[in-house]
Amino acid sequence: MANAPGGGSLSWGYMSPKQGALGYKAPMPEKTYLRFAIANARFVGFGFLIAFASSFGQTYFIGIFGPSIAGEFDLSHTAWATTYLCGTIASALVLPFSGKLIDHYPLRAYTLGALSLLTLGALAMSSVQGVVLLAVAIFMIRQAGQGLMSHISITSMARYFEEGRGRAIALATLGFAAGEAILPRSALSLIAWLGWRGSFLAVIVFLVGVVLPVVMWLLKGHEQRHAAHLEKLGSQDKDAGGAIRSWTRGEVLRDPRFYLLLPGLLSPAMIITALFFNHLFLADAKSWSHTHIADSYVIYAGATTVIALVCGPLIDRLGGMRLVPAMLLPMAGGLLVAGTMRQTWSVWPYFVLLGCSVGVSHTAVSALWAELYGVGSIGAIKSVVSALAVLSSALGPVIMGACMDAGISIETVCIGFAGYALFASILLFAGTRLRAPVLP
Repeated sequence: MANAPGGGSLSWGYMSPKQGALGYKAPMPEKTYLRFAIANARFVGFGFLIAFASSFGQTYFIGIFGPSIAGEFDLSHTAWATTYLCGTIASALVLPFSGKLIDHYPLRAYTLGALSLLTLGALAMSSVQGVVLLAVAIFMIRQAGQGLMSHISITSMARYFEEGRGRAIALATLGFAAGEAILPRSALSLIAWLGWRGSFLAVIVFLVGVVLPVVMWLLKGHEQRHAAHLEKLGSQDKDAGGAIRSWTRGEVLRDPRFYLLLPGLLSPAMIITALFFNHLFLADAKSWSHTHIADSYVIYAGATTVIALVCGPLIDRLGGMRLVPAMLLPMAGGLLVAGTMRQTWSVWPYFVLLGCSVGVSHTAVSALWAELYGVGSIGAIKSVVSALAVLSSALGPVIMGACMDAGISIETVCIGFAGYALFASILLFAGTRLRAPVLP
């Protein structure tokens, strides 16, 4: 079969319309999802599964265990959030170093290391006996789950796909949505059946018995794809010819656009993490049942999925930079719903609007870094952004927890977050319009 730019045969890489001489011409972007998914089934499937497995280190999953953990260790809102903050900040500090290793180590070995750390973190959570060790266990599952597993999924899609990058990222991010749809309700059921400690033992069984062998099979033949990527990257360095010059991490950190974009790009991590961490407390404040809000996560996941799939072809056609400035507006609307409405059904528009912003964030922001800075050092660049996102996700629950302990209603906090999201949207617009600095 003909070789595709991603390496391997057509079953591994995607062929663009420019490759018609090889006997294949891709249809228009909006019509290519099924064909693209079939042609790249294994590698996109790898991105999907790793994104799904990251769920065990994501706040919306850990937040379901919050009341049980806080109750066993006799922690207040602020104390539990601060414990979570300590583990998450430690993860953020390590991530710029652990994340950049994806640029230097084989993807199979790097993924195996992340899975091993996530498994050890789940084991630590199942047996922890003190608050200090609880923070250590949180560090492990946050570093491996939210940090490295998410990093692996999106970085690998952005790096190895140029044509069809938006679709590859969109399909991989469905793993996040699948976790959001399935795991909150599953976690509640597991806690009722096995207790919160036994639930983390069940996570270990799933990671070792399902995720690990399937991931190793999905990466079979990846070496060919990586070799083709290196060859293409080398040819671009010799003849830029319209290709995006690969920036170093140091150059990115000196780019003014980077700092204009950060407040907006990091706000979903801070705000949505704070909300998901405290969703059961939000439910209590509004007299919603815990089951009702957990079951409604599927609406959030559905909205995320639909928007991500819509964004994929738009990114391939227009670029992520055109979509990013508006991505926080639905989230601001959802926060206003949470801040002003108490009806049971209001959780649905709230989740839909949050999901719309996250669908754009998962796809357009991931493509944005490759569009702005190339893919040569994308692992190192994204590791810095991921570390800052992890740090932001740690601050969100503490801010909300401290406000609640101070007597500020959770609804008022939501309205304040909405105002911040609107301000950050202005910065996103400015950052995407600013001219790039001239590099030496």
